[in-house]
Amino acid sequence: MRQSLLETQLQTVPNSMKKQHWTLVLAGVLLSAAVFCGYQRWGATKGAPREELLALLPSDASAVIFLDLEELRRAPFMAKLYEWAPKPESDADYAQFLKDTGFDYERDLHRIAFATKKKGQDSVIFAIADGKFDRAKISAYASRSGSVAKNGEYEVYSVPATGAAKKISFVFLKNDRIALTDDADLSALLNSKNRKEDTAEWRTRFERLAGSPVFAVIRQDAGAGSALAAQAPGGLRSPQLSTLLDQLQWITLAGKPDNELLRVVAEGECATDATVRQLADLLNGVVILAQAGLNDSKTRQQLDPAAREAYLELLRSTEVSKLDRGDTKSVRLILEITPRFLAAARTATPSLPDATPGKPVPQRSTTHKKGRT
Repeated sequence: MRQSLLETQLQTVPNSMKKQHWTLVLAGVLLSAAVFCGYQRWGATKGAPREELLALLPSDASAVIFLDLEELRRAPFMAKLYEWAPKPESDADYAQFLKDTGFDYERDLHRIAFATKKKGQDSVIFAIADGKFDRAKISAYASRSGSVAKNGEYEVYSVPATGAAKKISFVFLKNDRIALTDDADLSALLNSKNRKEDTAEWRTRFERLAGSPVFAVIRQDAGAGSALAAQAPGGLRSPQLSTLLDQLQWITLAGKPDNELLRVVAEGECATDATVRQLADLLNGVVILAQAGLNDSKTRQQLDPAAREAYLELLRSTEVSKLDRGDTKSVRLILEITPRFLAAARTATPSLPDATPGKPVPQRSTTHKKGRT
């Protein structure tokens, strides 16, 4: 059976993204579908498309993810990543979708901003996407697969999601911009208002990340830090790290291609010096212990020399620093992913010692007074 428009976009795209050049960076971040939250958001004005998209997201979101696909496609590192990543299998449903709509996300999707938001015990997912859309073809395709209804100035298309009770709804905000949601109450989203305090907090962090074509911003809730720490390789997991991450108020993760490497910057932000100091010391300890593990004689015997050197290269590029912005304190982690590391990632992750330092480790962090990213 042929998939509906939104099912194809929201299911085929994430699956393919794992196999394509620009999306490996977000393999653990892009969770599922997308959203609509209203066009007049965060005092949006005409300006750069990036700022417009981010301004349309709800200020009570728990996390925001942004990708500038046009910029990422131009980066030499992404070409290397594309060569390394497995090629997607042919998909008859997606081929039919391309034929009927003329839309190929690998070519025609320019940028997209996601937001997740708590709603009772559940979460809803939002997205605003810019791209080259054939509005007539896409509208006809969605009408055949689902339903269309008038809501003020918008035509709202709703299609069933495979394997779920929810429906996916979307509208054209203009010919080259679509807003999508898996929330059942679209009218509430269309008419909702943002709190100025929340808006200012998100905007501050978006401005810090202005130079990054891909980033995620997480407003902390209980357990988010533990969930992130749980994604670390077995040898790098630490209960202490999970506890400290759960004390952070904000977590940001950004990637910026630089020729044939990808510079990744992660930052954790809170109000207390003690948490920042402990987290910086722990991260430094993780780096030192990882280096020691890779230099262990047993690891040298078991690990391919080229792979071992690639892992060491990653660790040597790692920098841990502390920032003081006055009201908030931050720990920043910077590392560089190279083509050699991508090649090494094809092999098994080396077994490393427990990441929790058993005693004080040398201090590598640097404190910046009231710095900005």
